[in-house]
Amino acid sequence: MDHSDTPSRHVLFLNWRDTTNPEGGGSEVYIERIAAELVTAGHRVTLLCAAHDQGGPAETTDTGVRVLRRGSRMTVYLRAALICLVGRFGFGPLGRRGLGRPDLVVDVCNGVPFFAPLYAGRPVIALVHHVHREQWPVVFGPWMSRLGWWIESWLAVRLYRRCRYVTVSEASRAELTDLGVDADRIDVVPNGTPAVTGPALPRTPHPSLLVLGRLVPHKRVEIALRAVAELVDELPDLELVVAGQGWWEGPLRELSESLGITDRVRFTGFVSEEEKHALLCSAWLALTPSLKEGWGLTIVEAAACSTPTVAFRYAGGVAEAMVDTETGLLVDSEQEFTAVVRELLADDVRRKAMGEAALTHAAQFTWTATGARFAQLVAQATAGDDRAGHDRKTTARVTAGS
Repeated sequence: MDHSDTPSRHVLFLNWRDTTNPEGGGSEVYIERIAAELVTAGHRVTLLCAAHDQGGPAETTDTGVRVLRRGSRMTVYLRAALICLVGRFGFGPLGRRGLGRPDLVVDVCNGVPFFAPLYAGRPVIALVHHVHREQWPVVFGPWMSRLGWWIESWLAVRLYRRCRYVTVSEASRAELTDLGVDADRIDVVPNGTPAVTGPALPRTPHPSLLVLGRLVPHKRVEIALRAVAELVDELPDLELVVAGQGWWEGPLRELSESLGITDRVRFTGFVSEEEKHALLCSAWLALTPSLKEGWGLTIVEAAACSTPTVAFRYAGGVAEAMVDTETGLLVDSEQEFTAVVRELLADDVRRKAMGEAALTHAAQFTWTATGARFAQLVAQATAGDDRAGHDRKTTARVTAGS
């Protein structure tokens, strides 16, 4: 693609995590893949996120994205505001001697936004993967849940009323319009399919299930554990692999022990891309019992390895990351979840056909196309800068001629 006619922009992403953060997930993968595509298109990209023990204070990734890690999970919002405000006066990492002021700020709203329109002094795009209505009471107590939902559903909608929105699925777009965001201000830019990191590998000789993702309450890994407990008598060699890390691992291990299935469940902790590939290839089925997903990146990751998924129909974008009855199955209750897992484990022909269809479906989503669409939005959001610059040059020529 020829980018010679595309003005280079400096795009600043504000997100409280990056992919090296132990709590990073699909949202962070999306942001950093988009950022990498923008760099390929000729733009400069900076990601400002929270610092953590596994990452240095600042670095440039191998894709050319500059990462600024400042503050903690709670204070990164204030640090972002201060850095942007100081940068407007030519100081700090975004000042004249640093990375330079951004032309566009992408405010990643993971429940709590960065409130960038109050201080950015630049066009702002609000990036929302999904609305967190269901997650607030699962993760926080009553008071914090009410406050968080008020910020997300009332305050943010009004603060960003002049901004464009980007989300990853039509389901999330519908949720945003329900909150009062104008539908014509929302662009849907879905995830791409992660690159397959190795050759196809054989399935396990025994029935096997995989849950892949962060271990937090709203991912509801408990449902997968209870399904195994119900099926293990009829499938004594059944295995569940729980791949990922998170602060909810302790309670999940306790539940596994109380259900008497510790010998049927393997917690892997963090897995490398190569290990993840091996797990996705070897599993008979992938399970996504999550309460809500903006898209369902793990569903597409599994599909890229010809592994079908079972998920919940009401869980947001998962219904777009898969095709129900073709690349996997969507269910409406925990009882149905266990029942269809049982059915698919017993039906080799149907399961294989779903896996092949899933592989074809996943190939439709590419990061190149996703990045190109986002680059269009960058150009549109910053078009006013080009017009203003042209007007200034025209005025200068007229003044000089007179």
